[in-house]
Amino acid sequence: MTTAVAVEFRPKKIRLVAAVCAVFLVVVFTIVGLLLGDTPTGVIFRTSDQVAMIILGVLLACGVLLLARPRVRADAEGVEVRNVITSHRFAWSDVLHVSFPDGASWARLELPDDEYISIMAVQAVDREHAVAAVRALRELHRAARG
Repeated sequence: MTTAVAVEFRPKKIRLVAAVCAVFLVVVFTIVGLLLGDTPTGVIFRTSDQVAMIILGVLLACGVLLLARPRVRADAEGVEVRNVITSHRFAWSDVLHVSFPDGASWARLELPDDEYISIMAVQAVDREHAVAAVRALRELHRAARG
């Protein structure tokens, strides 16, 4: 079996769900913002309140889109794991195993001293895509470690 020079994986299903949710949030907050000015409650909403409601929807949508950010890149030298906020690069010599524990939501890199880092780009809900990703990462790890 030949190993690829470099591989890159991103989650599939969560990207779709995050995009749909982000659009939904922007639409709902825009509608609510536009309808704020016409309420029978006696409360006076100004244009700035309406704009703030729309901006809040956009900010929440951006937060949801962070869930689509995870990525894992690997090559013969090492692996780069980018999760929702953090990003780490490891040489294969620093990685003990690439594992996907039973019942876990995502794969992980086992590191020395009982530490590990989650690979949120390889998610259980992606099934065959996750299996292919773990196999490719293990093959690169095996080739690099000898």
